[in-house]
Amino acid sequence: MKISCNVNVHHISRVEGHGNIHIKIKGGRVMEAQWEVVETPRFFEAMLVGKKWDNAPWICGRICGICSIGHTLALYFLAAPDFVNAGSVFPLIKSHPDVVARAARLKLLANDACDIIGGRRLHPTRTVVGGFTMLPDKGGLESIKKRLEDAMADLSQTAELFRSFPIPDFSRETEFVSLKGDGDYPFIGGDLVSTDGVRMKEHDYKKMTNEYTIDQSTAKWARLSRESFAVGALARLNNNFAFLHPAARELSESFGLRPVNHNPFMNNVAQLVECVHVTLDSINMISEFLDNEWDEPRQPVKHKKGIGVAAVEVPRGILYHSYEFDRAGKIVKSDCVIPTGQNHANIQHDLNALAAQSASSGKKDSEIELLAEMLVRSYDPCISCSVH
Repeated sequence: MKISCNVNVHHISRVEGHGNIHIKIKGGRVMEAQWEVVETPRFFEAMLVGKKWDNAPWICGRICGICSIGHTLALYFLAAPDFVNAGSVFPLIKSHPDVVARAARLKLLANDACDIIGGRRLHPTRTVVGGFTMLPDKGGLESIKKRLEDAMADLSQTAELFRSFPIPDFSRETEFVSLKGDGDYPFIGGDLVSTDGVRMKEHDYKKMTNEYTIDQSTAKWARLSRESFAVGALARLNNNFAFLHPAARELSESFGLRPVNHNPFMNNVAQLVECVHVTLDSINMISEFLDNEWDEPRQPVKHKKGIGVAAVEVPRGILYHSYEFDRAGKIVKSDCVIPTGQNHANIQHDLNALAAQSASSGKKDSEIELLAEMLVRSYDPCISCSVH
């Protein structure tokens, strides 16, 4: 069935920042399918130039107030309303009070853990070069451990909720980029890897991202072996499935989520799988920490001239920071490559394929619009971070 539709979404809701979707189909032919980033650029890299080496954590730690608790926020408040025909989480307070209460408990746990370990709920203050300004007290850690153990019941119920959601049947062969696990699931440092077989060191991050500009976006795009690649929970799972906690791996398999999965809508399921993994992993780490003597929270640091590069996995994908210092320890140049910036091109090409699939599906404009919005939200984009 040949269809025609005209979808124009200005400032898609339930994402951080401003982005637009334009889809035009005429007589079963896709005339336009565009993911447009219109957020005003932010120049936080330039803010770092001239600052001392030890100022970087305080400045960079305030780039975003959402990313630190991204998993629970994305699962319930951003993605779940799409599957229950709600425009936001607010109608669910009455229609699904138990679901909202569960989301609030998980979110509060994330906030309180950040408070106890990082020094406050948002923008941690204790994390510094060389370690921490101070360590949490054992009582606080024991409390968080108990709440993490209790959270497994909420995560189990979350899994049952997600089983009731109709995940859109969509797939587009994609290259997935993440850190490479070396004995365990990776979050901090190590080699960079893609599902297409590329493997590089952290200091080669520019060759891994190949950023470029495009007129329709105030954020840079990225590519590697193909026209685009994806980062995030699904990328990590595709590259490091064997290193998941056994319970998380079992959960993933129960959803039919095994590597290499090319359905971007499964990224939300991958986020759930990672929530189970990090909860169980955190319980083990806290237990080990409590059973051993504590070292000094911060090691002495001497500044020197040079360039340093680091790669870490955050909820939305792999994040790179690079700094060049002079002999006085001041920042001469900085470079940050944000996960969402790496995903923008892939969102665009997924949108092209989704529009083409919809052109012969007989779907109404409203159905195509919802699918397109869900596609963007599945990446949980932090657009404001990406327009640097």
